[in-house]
Amino acid sequence: MIDLKELQKEVMRNKLEHGFNTTNTAEEFCRAYEELSEAFSKYNKGQPGVAEEFADVMIFILGMCEKLGFDLEKEVVRKIEINKHRKYRKEKSPEGKDVFIRIRTPEDP
Repeated sequence: MIDLKELQKEVMRNKLEHGFNTTNTAEEFCRAYEELSEAFSKYNKGQPGVAEEFADVMIFILGMCEKLGFDLEKEVVRKIEINKHRKYRKEKSPEGKDVFIRIRTPEDP
């Protein structure tokens, strides 16, 4: 498995080395959103480069996690375990598409 904590540190080293933003967290959220929007646009148009845009999103997220002191790897592993045990019911949207509604339980409020 990849060491996301080390990647977080590498992203921050690169940001510092190049003089990129390391203080304005709100701007980093916006930039991550911007990159995700670019990935969607390329995907929607059938253009190449979607994976590269996803990588840009991850770079912003890794940098924010490092700045904010989050261990993203730990959080992802924890969240995957939570999701394994969640209960959902499947319904149909007005357009006939499957929609999954989370069922809240005492174990997973």
